[in-house]
Amino acid sequence: MRIRYGYRIELVCAREMPLVTLLDVHPSRRHDLTMPDEMRVSALADPSLPIAVAQHLDAFGNICRRMVAPPGGIRLESEGVVHDSGEPDPVHPAAREIAPSRLPDEALLYLLGSRYCETDKLFDQAWSLFGQVAPGWPRVQAIVDFVHNHLTFGYHFARSTRTAAEAFEERIGVCRDFAHLAVALCRCMNIPARYCNGYLGDIGVPPNPAPMDFNAWFEVFLGGRWYTFDARHNEPRIGRIVIARGRDATDTAMMCSFGMHTLQRFEVITEEVDETPMPLAPPQPAQFDARPAAA
Repeated sequence: MRIRYGYRIELVCAREMPLVTLLDVHPSRRHDLTMPDEMRVSALADPSLPIAVAQHLDAFGNICRRMVAPPGGIRLESEGVVHDSGEPDPVHPAAREIAPSRLPDEALLYLLGSRYCETDKLFDQAWSLFGQVAPGWPRVQAIVDFVHNHLTFGYHFARSTRTAAEAFEERIGVCRDFAHLAVALCRCMNIPARYCNGYLGDIGVPPNPAPMDFNAWFEVFLGGRWYTFDARHNEPRIGRIVIARGRDATDTAMMCSFGMHTLQRFEVITEEVDETPMPLAPPQPAQFDARPAAA
C-alpha cells in the first residue's frame, strides 16, 4: 500500500531563535519513499526571505535539521508518500530474551535508566508484577497489557515533564507516557527497550474522529532483533512510519528551540492513498487536521 504523510507547523517568535528538528522520516524507511520528501522552510513575516538549513545524523541515527527562525516566526512543512507492506506489526510469541552478557553492544544502552524512564524507581514494582511471568515475548506482552490497563489516555492529561514513575503513580497520560512506562518496566526486567515516535494513521482500524497527531510506541530486543510494541493501542497496527528512535522523548523531540516562541499551527496527516501517482505540490490546508501536539 501507499501512505501519504505530512505536517505543517508554525512557530511565532519575537526575535531570532535557533531550532533543531527531528521531523524527517527515519533513514531505515527512506528506501520506501516513493516521492521526494524535503522539509520546506519559510519565514512567516516574509516568505521570500531565505533560511539556511543544515542536516546531520544524531547519535541515534535520526535525521536532524538545524536552522535559525527569523523574527516573526517560521513555517515548517513537508509531505511525502511511502510504500508499506500493509502487514501489521510482527507477532512472535516464541521470541526469547537474551541475557545481558550476550547482548550486542548497541543494545546495552537500552537497559539503562534515562531522563523519563527511571528504572531505579520502578525496579521493585517491575519484579513484583512480572518476575513470575515466562521470560521473552510473554513477559513483554504482560508489561504492555499492564500499562494499557493501568493508564487512562486523554490529550488533556498531557504534561511534558511527566516521567514513567509519575505515570505509574498518576495512572494517566498520553501515548508518550504509555511508551515511557512500558520501556522503563522492560528495562527493569533486563529487556532492552527503546522509545520511538512517528506517523500512525487509522489504517485497518475504525477511524478515530480526533485530529491526526504524531504517535509514540516502543521496540524491544528479543531473539536477536527489535520488535514493535504499542502500550497505548495494544494491538498490531498497519502503516507505522518511524521518524526517530532513542532512549526516551529527550532523544526524539520533534523540535528543540532555543528561545521564547508560540506554537501557532500544528497539523499532521497520515492516510492510505490509491495507486495513482501523487503530484509534487504543496499540501493544501483542507488536507490537514489540527491539534496541539500531545503524544
